[in-house]
Amino acid sequence: MTEDNSKHEFGRRKFLRTTGAVGLAATAGVGATSGSAAAVEVEEPAQWTEEMVAEIERTEENTAPYLDEEPTQIAEEAGYWVWDTWPLRNRDGSVAIIDGWQIIFSLVADKSRPEIDVPGDRHNYARVGYFYSRAGKSEGPNGWQFGGEVFDEDAFLGNQTWAGSAMYDQDEEQIYHFYTAADALPEARQRLALAKGATVETGPQDVTVSESESHHILAEADGEMYEQLEDSSGIITAFRDPWYFKHPETGEDWMIFEGNTPTENNNSDSPLNYNGNIGAAKATSEDLTEWELKPPIFEAVGVSQQTERPHFIFQEDKWYLFFITHEFTYAPQLWSEGGRFEKKGKPPGPEALHGFAADGLYDSDMEPLNGSSLVVANPEKAPFQTYSWLAMPHGSGSIVESFVNFQDVDTLGLPGDELKEAFGGTLAPSLKVDIDGTDTSITTELKDGQFPASVGARSRGNGRNS
Repeated sequence: MTEDNSKHEFGRRKFLRTTGAVGLAATAGVGATSGSAAAVEVEEPAQWTEEMVAEIERTEENTAPYLDEEPTQIAEEAGYWVWDTWPLRNRDGSVAIIDGWQIIFSLVADKSRPEIDVPGDRHNYARVGYFYSRAGKSEGPNGWQFGGEVFDEDAFLGNQTWAGSAMYDQDEEQIYHFYTAADALPEARQRLALAKGATVETGPQDVTVSESESHHILAEADGEMYEQLEDSSGIITAFRDPWYFKHPETGEDWMIFEGNTPTENNNSDSPLNYNGNIGAAKATSEDLTEWELKPPIFEAVGVSQQTERPHFIFQEDKWYLFFITHEFTYAPQLWSEGGRFEKKGKPPGPEALHGFAADGLYDSDMEPLNGSSLVVANPEKAPFQTYSWLAMPHGSGSIVESFVNFQDVDTLGLPGDELKEAFGGTLAPSLKVDIDGTDTSITTELKDGQFPASVGARSRGNGRNS
């Protein structure tokens, strides 16, 4: 363990002993409660360690098939790029079916904007769009149809809307849109937000998601459990990707999200700048507009700066935690033959979906799936072909969806016009992933953008997917 990491370990343990006794709340005035003196019964966060990273290796079980065909463009006529995507789910986490329709939400951007010189610029103009389908896949006459942007341009909070989750309340017949309210790059201050009141109207040929009635800030980084923008020395500070879930044991409303753990160091190249964590918050009001920040459930300090789009699958009393990482977000000391800044080393892990198995929300003994945590990786000859994997429950296993990132590109150092030409910007073929305890394996490549409905799930009406 390095000297920096030793200092961090001491500070983290001391901090958690303190917060475990008194609890902490989100920044006052942004929709979170002010906290209470009641004890917060949490363990120390689980750790993603260098030893786990050292075990990362592509195998037949965790490597996605090479994409040798052009994907189906689901927003081509509208002129949008599509990337991070999530389904409309019921409170219990099942994929919603409304009058026979499925609905998904994606980050979208108008590709004709003159300000977008390279694909990465799209993040500064990201909006949430929606798609509907009776078949739950991209191809065919019943494939995904673009319904438009979800929020009016003057209504959402922040400069752009980044990824989140969507819950359909069957009794209220309204959508709860959880999203990231992000300010303009390069600072990109992020807050967790909620839009309430959207309804779903269906017809024989189409679906309309109405405008939300109100928007609320739920939480922002507090500077104690979650690093604030002004204290960050990392690649990009994170406080985003709220993923709503109903606690399977208590029935309480919770969410997890991507954050960063505050660390003390003055060295811009320090491993402590790579300080990703997965945070948690619990609703304290029935209308879900007030939340209390809780300590992180997972940390990757000294390993990776990002633990993007965290989410759970619950199966057989196990909590399966998933998140995604880029290869460039690993800490410099993990790269062989020199640090990433010199572009000499081989990344310790590919663009990938990672997973851990736990016995509950706070479980410091979470076990990495497959020994290394690697669940789905891009093939070596196409290291950037897909990204933003999302695992959805399906029987005893999972269906994993993603978007097409850069097909047939082995470096991101290309000129901007070449990167724009190579960017896929649509949904990739989904993958069936078997889960057996702490072992997983990719078994089947499905259709582009395939979201199989949850068995027996119904949100409204008696219609079934075709």
